[in-house]
Amino acid sequence: MSIIEEKDPSLKELDSIVIRFAGDSGDGMQLTGTQFTNTSAILGNDISTFPDFPAEIRAPAGTMAGVSGFQVMFSRQDILTPGDSPDVLVAMNPAALKKNLPDLETGGIIIVNTDSFTKSNLAKAKYLSNPLEDGTLEGHKVLPVPLTSLNREALKDIDALSTKEKDRSQNLFALGISFWIFDRPLETTCEWIEKKFAGRPEIIEANQKALRMGYYFGENTEIFRQRYRISPASLPEGTYRKVTGNEATALGLVTAAVKAGKPLFYGSYPITPASDILHFLAKLRHFDVRTVQAEDEIAAMGTVIGAAFGGNLAVTGTSGPGIALKSEAMNLALVLELPMVIVNVQRGGPSTGLPTKTEQADLLQAMFGRNGESPIPILAPQSPTDCFDIAIEAARLAIRAMSPVIILSEGYLANSSEPWKIPDVESIAPIVVHHPAARIGTNGEEPFLPYQRDPETLARPWAIPGTAGLEYRVGGLGKAPLTGNVSYESKHHEQMINDRAEKVARLADVIPEQDVYGPENADLLLVSWGGSFGAVRSAVIRAVREDKSVAHAHLRYLNPFPRNLEEILKRHKRVVVPELNNGQLAFLLRGTFALDIESYPKLHARPFRINEISNKIDEILAQQ
Repeated sequence: MSIIEEKDPSLKELDSIVIRFAGDSGDGMQLTGTQFTNTSAILGNDISTFPDFPAEIRAPAGTMAGVSGFQVMFSRQDILTPGDSPDVLVAMNPAALKKNLPDLETGGIIIVNTDSFTKSNLAKAKYLSNPLEDGTLEGHKVLPVPLTSLNREALKDIDALSTKEKDRSQNLFALGISFWIFDRPLETTCEWIEKKFAGRPEIIEANQKALRMGYYFGENTEIFRQRYRISPASLPEGTYRKVTGNEATALGLVTAAVKAGKPLFYGSYPITPASDILHFLAKLRHFDVRTVQAEDEIAAMGTVIGAAFGGNLAVTGTSGPGIALKSEAMNLALVLELPMVIVNVQRGGPSTGLPTKTEQADLLQAMFGRNGESPIPILAPQSPTDCFDIAIEAARLAIRAMSPVIILSEGYLANSSEPWKIPDVESIAPIVVHHPAARIGTNGEEPFLPYQRDPETLARPWAIPGTAGLEYRVGGLGKAPLTGNVSYESKHHEQMINDRAEKVARLADVIPEQDVYGPENADLLLVSWGGSFGAVRSAVIRAVREDKSVAHAHLRYLNPFPRNLEEILKRHKRVVVPELNNGQLAFLLRGTFALDIESYPKLHARPFRINEISNKIDEILAQQ
């Protein structure tokens, strides 16, 4: 939070600010944060969000396990992360305060619902004394608000609602206070309330009144005299909308299907944090999208294989545990050499693990988690909006190579949001699809060879079932080259394995070369992938401004690697890989290029912070 000017002592102009809303999972914190984000986006700020919610559907109220949080950074400048630590914490109860207080910046603002600090709630949060009274919050600016009682008083004339129903509006009272402090208008949220609760006039009245009363309370209360303003960001001209990573993935898949002239088939089984892709696509039937919620992960993968065999752009989405279940059928798709996209929205593991927390620990699973020699191309988006581009690119490469392609997204990107400049659809290149024509009247003189490979790509023909003369045998048994007939001959086995590996390797000829930010021959090169992009790039930008010899290469293509990557790695003195696992990309880079690659792992199931990367940079450079 940096002040850039102060014309009116009661209204400070800031570059950016980070605010976190926290409370019980039933307190509406995700809704509150989303509405604050939407309003800030409409005002023209650059935004980046980080929702953080418990895995339990409904943990005991008032406990640490049930705390839900939503962090948003909004700025007048281009930003790449939702911020390291909140400058402002809105805490709805003691548990929310206790869980989030360690993250709050020194001197940060705490807006706290004092009504919730009862003996019972303090005990549930394992406080031995009241932190509002015992000096725990010393060093922070505390703004106490009896939020529950104020909200009840504001809604006392709405007889159609019970006290419990009225209490559900207190998050909007808190939002109204936040809108006052940060100079945000109410209209966007009021319009949303009218649409969301159409047909429920008493709910509309209560929510809008709570929002306005919170705003007026801030306006007329002395402790809220200090306000803050963040001017619009200077974003490139265009039409913008806010998207999460899962929404951008869905939009990219639909765009890819249109560009390929194909129906989109999405077959999946619900799993956190990938389910929102299915939910989003289910609403897009008018774009020739077909969605199937299968009875389990294996069945979902089977439907996708059938859809690809039938000539659709076929996609499935899941997380790490689902990939484990799909692996046998993924290998069948690989042997059949059918184009499809497999989206893995990674979460903390192993096993059921941490369903609502983020991680990047499925890279080796994507590379090697199937029996036999089974190479599959792998791509990874770097931001929520990049999920759109990666989805299109994955479909393009799948059709080019006639192969499954894996997208390694992650929970952090899936649920986070940022402004997305809607692209010119005409600027997106078509995805070229070739299907062999029917063979009529050949009398068997020119038999169809289902594994006769394109000399450039080594892809086999994508024959549509029911096309005259293109009948062929399918299955998971070993195949003979050209005919695809069952074969156990050693030379056939070797050739088919080598052909499948080579067609994946040849994708390096068409993917972009790797770019590098910073000095060409730096003392330190940081290599990142996935959602670590924002924190690493922000830290390197800071280091370069301080004339430190640091560069950054961020990989979006993980199999095959970009064709110039080895040369880049060799020209820097030290190479360090920050990643949210125990060193999986570093392991692959060492094995592929036989170079000394250092690992900087993080296994906290939370994204990297900019300061963590900056401190690591300083630590390494001090050793030079």
